[in-house]
Amino acid sequence: MHGLVNRAVEGFVCDSYGEEKWLEVVRRARLEDSHFEAMLSYDDAITIKTVTAVAEVLSRPAKEVLEDIGAYLVSHPKTEALRRLMRFSGDSYEEFLQSLDDLPDRARLAVSDLHLPRTEVHEQSANQFTVTCFDTVPGYGSVMMGVLRAMADDYGALVFLEFIGHDAGVEKLAVSLLEAEFAEGREFSLGVRAG
Repeated sequence: MHGLVNRAVEGFVCDSYGEEKWLEVVRRARLEDSHFEAMLSYDDAITIKTVTAVAEVLSRPAKEVLEDIGAYLVSHPKTEALRRLMRFSGDSYEEFLQSLDDLPDRARLAVSDLHLPRTEVHEQSANQFTVTCFDTVPGYGSVMMGVLRAMADDYGALVFLEFIGHDAGVEKLAVSLLEAEFAEGREFSLGVRAG
């Protein structure tokens, strides 16, 4: 697993619950180091036992924790760069959804050795979409649910999200776009403000 993934888990716990909770996760997961290095690779088993420990320390199901990590990735001020990468996808939530097919390639432009699962979006009917993630690691669909939820808030859209299921490394999510302009979205411009 790419170190950025493990750093995201660490950042989520530290920023949302504090350093003491993270150190409790480190002890419970029996991690060799208390911090992950973003540009290293780690065995998938380390990531799985870390997420399991986070769920135990927070007394929450792992699926919920993973969904919250996904939301954290695109909504926390410390992860603004990732939010910007996602917002370049389009001016509306529907355009954002339709561009998810390109997400793995865009991620590799930012970090060449970061490989995200292939994603396909299909419009089932007006405002009804299926998001399919291929060759996923366990829990990727839950992280994607969090990303989709947070990005809906970012665009000001009202959506209903449902995890359809997983089978042999393929995870499917259903997205119902109930109202494209439900609330005022967060401000976004292509240029970054100086100062």
